[in-house]
Amino acid sequence: MLDCLFCKIIGKEIPAEVVYENDHFLAFLDINPRSPGHVQVIPKKHYRWVWQVPNIGEYFEVVRKIAVAQQKAFGQEAIWSRIMGDEIAHAHIWIFPHGKTGGDKTDIVGNAKKILDALAKD
Repeated sequence: MLDCLFCKIIGKEIPAEVVYENDHFLAFLDINPRSPGHVQVIPKKHYRWVWQVPNIGEYFEVVRKIAVAQQKAFGQEAIWSRIMGDEIAHAHIWIFPHGKTGGDKTDIVGNAKKILDALAKD
């Protein structure tokens, strides 16, 4: 979709702190985080709703991988998720550490590095 913010991120028209990418999905830090390490996980193909994504099992495996990395990166057992779609018309899942993580939620680059480091250890 030409005017979709997430499609523009996928197309590298808009920069993002990417923490994971494969052929079908992209995960990047939210610019308005709920907590340090708040990640958006989106399909690379435009779908309006998560329930329209045909390889939904693979989608949730990516979400799980990022959530486990967040647990390690932020020392936080509770990782919350929300299946969203109202504010941006592109399927997306929020995943973010719940509670006090001891980090700065505005440190997007530093938080991305923590997640990338945790993913590299797996």
